Amino acid sequence: MPSTDITAAPQPAPDDIAPDTGLVFTPRQSLRFGAGFLVLGLLWIVGLQIIAAVLLPQRLRDIGVDSPESLLGTISAVTAVVSLVSNLVFGNLSDRSRSRLGRRAPWILFGAIIAGVSLAAIGFIGSAALITVVYCITMVGLNMMLAPAVAILADRVPPRLRGTMSAFYGGGLAAGAPLGSLVGSAFLTNAVPGFLLGGVLMAVGGALALIIWPRERSAADLPPVAGGLTELLRSFRPPRNAPDFYFAFTGRLFMLVSYQMVMAYQLYIVQDHIGLSTSETAATIATMSVILLVVSLVGSVVSGPLSDLIGRRKLPVVIASVLFAVGVAMPWIWPTPMGMFLYAGIAGFGYGVYTSVDQALNVDVLPNEAEFGKDLGILNLSTTAGQTIGPLITSAIVVATGSYSLVFVVSIVAALLGSVFILFIKSVK
Repeated sequence: MPSTDITAAPQPAPDDIAPDTGLVFTPRQSLRFGAGFLVLGLLWIVGLQIIAAVLLPQRLRDIGVDSPESLLGTISAVTAVVSLVSNLVFGNLSDRSRSRLGRRAPWILFGAIIAGVSLAAIGFIGSAALITVVYCITMVGLNMMLAPAVAILADRVPPRLRGTMSAFYGGGLAAGAPLGSLVGSAFLTNAVPGFLLGGVLMAVGGALALIIWPRERSAADLPPVAGGLTELLRSFRPPRNAPDFYFAFTGRLFMLVSYQMVMAYQLYIVQDHIGLSTSETAATIATMSVILLVVSLVGSVVSGPLSDLIGRRKLPVVIASVLFAVGVAMPWIWPTPMGMFLYAGIAGFGYGVYTSVDQALNVDVLPNEAEFGKDLGILNLSTTAGQTIGPLITSAIVVATGSYSLVFVVSIVAALLGSVFILFIKSVK
């Protein structure tokens, strides 16, 4: 006679199951994945921002470049094209890998090493052309690390916890970006140790995350991918019949354009728009960095778990975009150090919320489980494209008008447009 015991243990909900093992995701696993994503996001962005936000712009002035603003825009454009290609390529190649160490881990490790070594090397180069080449190598390594690393969020984390895990990663990014600027400002008068530190942090970030995360399962026994050059090229094809995927792509693109228009030029904005000396600039950027560090971290850490709790992704992203736009308006209305501090506080909080929840939103709109790495690589193209287009727009506006006033207006419009495209998404609440 079959059992009718109604006290039998309930089956775990599908949202509690780890996608890669089919087993219940334990609190210990949650802690390890959260810590790994936090370390990864924090260390690589601190390392990059030490150079990208402070030391590289100053380096261009120190080596006697005639128009460092224009050259910085050119470097951003060239390296972003490299990032666009490499993110997609390495995301796809990691999908197709069949290593005993797993699909993602080897790419993360080697990418971290390449990015760290090349980033540190920039501090020893006195040629603008060679700086651009080496920075391109850094972007290749960085995207070799990040494309597979972000795919782990989809590969190994249950849907119910993706907002929280994204919050750890986003919190690292949100706190690390201003921290990198703060650390970089301390090396303005002695840049070489700053470049070395940036490279070390970049390399350690990827390696340490792999140590903290539970070891990835071997991929050697997975079904082999279809071979041949034609099939490989076909595998790069963007997803079809996935409008929400493209709404998410466009929303992030506009937001990153808005962010990079101001953040990539913060040194020049403080010096030229606010009108401060080098010593005053260092102090102002340091104060901004502390503000950004605190508010970004709070916004990120709170919003991710809250998004999981209420089961909503779009609402936090839209609110964050509007807050960011309000923050950008502050130095436009008040071109003073206080205007920059208000920008850091309001926009920094908004961006902290955004980075936390938007990554989970992007994972939720992925259409094909077998192509998570490639599809996330395509979505991440929006980040790289925004990082390219934003500085180019700022450079063009400053060259054409001789001021930064219009930069703030365009940045505000871009952030608000990004929120509109997020509202169009239908498959995610």
